[in-house]
Amino acid sequence: MTPTFDKVHLKFKLNGISYDHNALKEVAYSLVKEGESYEKVVGDFLLDWLNDKDFLLVKTSGSTGMPKIVELKKAAMVNSAIMTGDYFDLQPGDKALHCLPSRYISGKMMLVRAMILGLELDMVAPTLSPIIDDKKNYDFCAMIPLQVKKSIHHLKQIKTLIIGGASVSSTLIDKFQNLSTLVYETYGMTETVSHIAVKRLNPKPAGSFQLLPSIRVSIDDRSCLIVDAPKLAANKIVTNDIVELITDQTFKLLGRYDNMINSGGVKVFPELVELKLHDLIEERFFIASKEDKDLGEKLILVIEGETNHIDKDVFSQLEKFEIPKMVYNIPKFIETETGKLKRKKILEAVLS
Repeated sequence: MTPTFDKVHLKFKLNGISYDHNALKEVAYSLVKEGESYEKVVGDFLLDWLNDKDFLLVKTSGSTGMPKIVELKKAAMVNSAIMTGDYFDLQPGDKALHCLPSRYISGKMMLVRAMILGLELDMVAPTLSPIIDDKKNYDFCAMIPLQVKKSIHHLKQIKTLIIGGASVSSTLIDKFQNLSTLVYETYGMTETVSHIAVKRLNPKPAGSFQLLPSIRVSIDDRSCLIVDAPKLAANKIVTNDIVELITDQTFKLLGRYDNMINSGGVKVFPELVELKLHDLIEERFFIASKEDKDLGEKLILVIEGETNHIDKDVFSQLEKFEIPKMVYNIPKFIETETGKLKRKKILEAVLS
């Protein structure tokens, strides 16, 4: 029988306790009334999920623009949970760790997967250094890269880890290579109800993302990805992500159309330049541009820290058109709650 949003799986547990639909609603009320701040958010979501409406209003993260509210069908969220469960072979009774903010789709979907698939879900505060019990092992967990970086010594306790919210650096990928943990980078957004494609990062990183079943993609005249996922959204979703289609089931992510730089007629993808520099610059950084009367746009490097000094030798492996013309710094990067950099906000701060 196909699960529906108004049913809670018999094997579902939250923090070690079994709940049916009515009992879970009581827990939700309790979390809203007496819980920690992150638990109040969980309670609010559970009350929304357990009501009679067939949709939810979900806030986007706002990493590439102003946050917005989108309407998601609960049936689509159920379908997404089933697709993830099938892909990663999650079984009723499997143990999962929830350490993401539940106000965004990534955190909401951890709860939905548990309720629909019958997972035993342990919930901890969604900090950058999640408190993970050394004595517990988990079959499944989702994190953002910064959480993974600060939880490396706990990863051996997790069978399958998915990472989303931001790109995964090559330095971090290197740390996965001798782990028994299966580590995947995910691709998705609020509108696609969490991830629609994954990329295996160990033992040898895959070069492209693999689509989940029932997902079809194409590209528009900008080479931006178009997602056709009838089980997740009624209409095709046109993204601003520039990709290279490898096969009808795989693609390489090149960068965002909004970030693309046209410098003297040469199109530069900041994300690809950043990948080359990942292991050479210790501080957090990103590549951007500013207006230039001769080139139209010129590349700049923005560093998190108290100084803009950088050894020019780090640019030795870049193509001439990829080398930043100026270096800026800002003491602390502006970011979303899930760790994504707000590039436009940071640029406004450094260039003002």
